[in-house]
Amino acid sequence: MAQLAFEAVIFDMDGVITKTAITHTAAWKKMFDEYLQKRAVEHGEAFQEFTQKDYLAYVDGKPRYKGVTSFLESRNIELPFGDAADEPGMETICGLGNRKNIAFNEVIARDGVEVYESTAQLLEDLTKAGIKLGVASSSKNCAPVLEAVDLLKTFGARVDGVVSAELGLHGKPEPDIFTTACEILGSTPAKSIVVEDAVSGVQAGAKGKFGLTLGIARENNEKELAENGADFVVTDLEEVGGIEGLNKLFLENSSK
Repeated sequence: MAQLAFEAVIFDMDGVITKTAITHTAAWKKMFDEYLQKRAVEHGEAFQEFTQKDYLAYVDGKPRYKGVTSFLESRNIELPFGDAADEPGMETICGLGNRKNIAFNEVIARDGVEVYESTAQLLEDLTKAGIKLGVASSSKNCAPVLEAVDLLKTFGARVDGVVSAELGLHGKPEPDIFTTACEILGSTPAKSIVVEDAVSGVQAGAKGKFGLTLGIARENNEKELAENGADFVVTDLEEVGGIEGLNKLFLENSSK
């Protein structure tokens, strides 16, 4: 194999490595619909359900409390932020976010976690090629989810919701979690690749000036990803053509 032009690849988790984006969507919908129905009764408002469009526009890829805030702002609903220790379901940003997390973990415990086969194969190939691997996720459940599918030790850097809180990092669409993972791996953004399925994630990759930001359109959102920072968009990593294909995309983008 010819020498590769990139040194590191940093993957988002939900929707890129694991099939947990669907689980997140269901958990968000359950929490928000229950809250909006309760609010409709108490305030005499018409109930308007939380949709897949809402998830992609306001929640996908963002830290949990930021996602709650973003969606509520879209509905002109103001709530106090509260505290991370708020009881699930308290009428605060944190309370609603904590309630969503419980719903997510209940589904994971019941149904388990699946990995995208094409991603697992690429991770194996990149490891054999000596490429540095990182995972950057807004989720505070990143470590236990990856551990459940025996992939936690695959990554030399993990910057997730827990690490972000400890270090005071800004969430997506800011590039902090990706650039921090890059630093931990001993690489630079210019020599690294970001793989993301969320609009906020490709925005972060673009802001961080990564050598390549690769978008994965799991939700028929090719256009949105391309317009918001993805250099190339595929529907699954099998379309990339393995390491050689990834290297070709990196070189093509570098020559732009």
